[in-house]
Amino acid sequence: MNGLRCALGAGLLALLLGCASTASRPDCSAANTVPWQAVVPGVWVWQPDAEGEVSAANAGHVVPTSVVVSGGEALVIDPGPSHRHGLRVRDSLACRFGAQVRWVVNTHAHAENVLANSAFADRLATGELQILSNEGTRSAMQQRCPACLASLSERAGADAMAGTRIVWPSRVLQAGEVLRIGAHRLRVLPPAPGHTESDLVLWDEASRVVWAGGLVYGQRLPELAQGGVDAWLSALERIAALRPRHVIGNAVSSAEDDAAVPPAMAATRAYLTELRAQVLSAMDEGRHAGESGLITMPAYAGWAGHAQRQGFNVQRAWRELEPVWMEREAPSQPSK
Repeated sequence: MNGLRCALGAGLLALLLGCASTASRPDCSAANTVPWQAVVPGVWVWQPDAEGEVSAANAGHVVPTSVVVSGGEALVIDPGPSHRHGLRVRDSLACRFGAQVRWVVNTHAHAENVLANSAFADRLATGELQILSNEGTRSAMQQRCPACLASLSERAGADAMAGTRIVWPSRVLQAGEVLRIGAHRLRVLPPAPGHTESDLVLWDEASRVVWAGGLVYGQRLPELAQGGVDAWLSALERIAALRPRHVIGNAVSSAEDDAAVPPAMAATRAYLTELRAQVLSAMDEGRHAGESGLITMPAYAGWAGHAQRQGFNVQRAWRELEPVWMEREAPSQPSK
């Protein structure tokens, strides 16, 4: 009888170990393949199929996920919108590159960028991985992520968001800190409050790649979420001063040569500059905030999200720029 118990116990243990092993084994099936595209050696991006708004059709994948891979280790920047998306990132890195994720970076507190943190929670719990952000992003995630998870689930659909839960960053990055992976050195730049209140920017000088989070868009209308138009333009000027050859943000864009600016960065700056000019011009004409709907900027009507965000952006810019306009128009005080 004791021998039978031992045999049954050993069989149960083997079964449990086998199940655990299977659960941790990456899914390398063709259906789980991720179409990674190389930016420079060691830096890869998974881009959305098309630029657009969150929907059930795209399962919330509207911004790129990027990775830096070297020597069997990987750093993931903006892991994506959902647990399922994050698992695909994790599995594909193991299958294609033989790499385990050691670090995940959240550049800013928007759901489509950070909710895939949950796919790495088990490695976080065992100390095999860190989730990194700056202090402003972590604080904003704590304030907004519960509501953002509910909103993204409604728009992307319950199936796409199955298993997704909120996982906070585990360590705060400081400006000047350097993330090292192989030959890559990603320097943490000071927070750039443009798209949100605390956008994180990383700069790899050797490869001339800058990660700009939500500060750079492609053919999708920029969103003045929690930041401001003047701060955003200032952030873009600071990034341009680095003379990056490649920028990875809400779009991926590369300059033709070292003297040029990546096209998506130039386009984002052009939109914000025109938005600012048109709002101030409307104020000069004596219009009021209730007439801000007249500022449609038709040159950008073909960009994804124009119908959803143009009016919102004008209202945000109006509130921000009204004190600027009033100060500009105020008569100068005579000298005594």
